Amino acid sequence: MMVFFVYIPYKISIFIFMNNSIPLLFKPTENKTIVWLAHKNEYVVLENQTASILKELETNKSIEAIAKEVAVELNISLEETLPFIENLKNDLLKNTVNKETEKEYITSEFPVNFNFIKYYKVNNLVFKVEFDNELELSYVHPKFAHLLIEKPKDIDHTFSVFTKDSHIFLYVNSQFIGSWNKQEIHFFQGKFSMELIQKIHNKNEDEWLGVFHASAVSNGEKAILFLGDSGNGKSTSLSLLQANGFTCLADDFVPVDANTQYVYSFPAAISIKKTSLPVLLPFYPELENSAEYHFTRLNKIVRYLKPNNNNFYSHLPCKELVFIKYEKDSDLVCKTISSLDAFAQLVPDSWLSSKEENASFFLDWFSSLKCYQIKYSNNDKMLATISKIFNNEL
Repeated sequence: MMVFFVYIPYKISIFIFMNNSIPLLFKPTENKTIVWLAHKNEYVVLENQTASILKELETNKSIEAIAKEVAVELNISLEETLPFIENLKNDLLKNTVNKETEKEYITSEFPVNFNFIKYYKVNNLVFKVEFDNELELSYVHPKFAHLLIEKPKDIDHTFSVFTKDSHIFLYVNSQFIGSWNKQEIHFFQGKFSMELIQKIHNKNEDEWLGVFHASAVSNGEKAILFLGDSGNGKSTSLSLLQANGFTCLADDFVPVDANTQYVYSFPAAISIKKTSLPVLLPFYPELENSAEYHFTRLNKIVRYLKPNNNNFYSHLPCKELVFIKYEKDSDLVCKTISSLDAFAQLVPDSWLSSKEENASFFLDWFSSLKCYQIKYSNNDKMLATISKIFNNEL
């Protein structure tokens, strides 16, 4: 029976990273093993028996020799074992990525003038961001409008955004960063945020463990990450906590340092959906007259709430993940969840570093986290439960 080593109950791809070697990282978790494949920068979850076979394949031991050992160990036929191990090698170890990737679109036609210029101040840093048209402005400005200042004497960094031949371009301090077509605007926005966070915290991209699609809240001593599908209430819960003495570290874009695994602050405003206004207006009456933004591609209407963070250099340890969901008329339910279930929800929407050392740090950090799932309709009960998690009372 092959059920002893059926593999890949789910497969989680991040992005492609080419490498001549194929280092693997193994992390036993609960009753399975998480494996990182360097040549794909991909994480897979394997049955332990399958992970053992993969370790032997990594040593270049022949498929036939491994198959014989497994057949004897599990008392199954060689005819059953051989195809399984061959498929395992082809699926996980064979580099099937097409090396002929699309060439990056580059233009030498840098605009002489920009139609929109904004100046944002983050702590003591001043960013000049210039846009060629109003559409480009709409991709960036709403999240950072609360940082807007008048034209200053000194500028620390200049970000230039313009469109040419249906591609949007990003330059930072006159250096070309990248270009994206109209279907890749979210990649442009992610890269813009990554360049911004690198400048704010003076870190290179390979110094980050990853960036998570989450909300990060702090009690001044540590951080908790809220996760969940869009519409589950991450930002609403963060806003309620902010109104009750907690601090917003980041919303939607949560960077984590590779070496310390600390959650770092990101200065974007909190995204508030229109459906959350009745809950939040008593705490934030300014939302009543806030500008409204229609994002057709995402099928949502949002307003932006200024975070209460006064120190965008702040960074704190994180030991808990909370998968949160607001559900009308439901009783509060708070329970710990499987690390593997949490892993399956955390990774698909995340950017994770392709650096081997950082992948190892990520697996170690993840294995140390406590993972909770909260469903609620009563805001006071949710606030009390989060306070208990912060105080290690659950």
